[in-house]
Amino acid sequence: TGTGKTASFILPMVELLSGGTVLVDLNRQTKYVRALVITPTRELAAQVGLSVENFSHHMTLRSAVVFGGVRIEPQIAELQGGLDLLVATPGRLIDLYNQRAINFEQLEILVLDEADRMLDLGFIDDIRRIQMMLPIKRQTLMFSATFSKQIKLLAQGMLNTPLLIEVATAKSTINSIKQKIYPVDKERKSEALIYLIKKNNWHQVLVFSRTKQGADSLVLKLEKSGVNAASIHANRTQHARTHALEGFKSRN
Repeated sequence: TGTGKTASFILPMVELLSGGTVLVDLNRQTKYVRALVITPTRELAAQVGLSVENFSHHMTLRSAVVFGGVRIEPQIAELQGGLDLLVATPGRLIDLYNQRAINFEQLEILVLDEADRMLDLGFIDDIRRIQMMLPIKRQTLMFSATFSKQIKLLAQGMLNTPLLIEVATAKSTINSIKQKIYPVDKERKSEALIYLIKKNNWHQVLVFSRTKQGADSLVLKLEKSGVNAASIHANRTQHARTHALEGFKSRN
């Protein structure tokens, strides 16, 4: 987080797309996409889409973000005239393709962002289905925090003699981040968290929970103790997830 990974592929993409040679007259094409970024979650898709907007602000590139949890009709309309760059989650991308709302014949670049999360969330079959939709001749980039055996197999199936770039050694930590471990009984973890938040007067705290039910249960305990909290997970509506994120960023 914060290393500039998104910029490392968005900046070159917008540069290539803005100055690249188009092989066909795109004015006669509809629903085309020249570059595609696939992300595992809606929140990451929105974040990457915002980066695209910022980095291409003074360019004439057309871009959009599509994901599930919201109406598909506005997304179909946005794709109608064709796009230079599309950011999408796997499920909604397949839905759009099945409805013939998107054309991949002119695709030049494919990016798989957070490929390890794709596997963790069970998107491997969707990714393979998407691969079958795309032209064989394209540039493909894959980004992953870890390089497990499953990621290597995925890379072998999608990339052609790829160049491996590692920006950090395995299991390395960032020196600027202080890490502390508090051994505590499972039954008292919530109590310990509440104590630390109040003692240190923390205003922004990000807590990861193993389950959706655990996240909701923790929110109830935090609010009962006077700590403003919200949860984000797949069972919540997109509006609720967006509202929770905005509240976290604004510290409300």
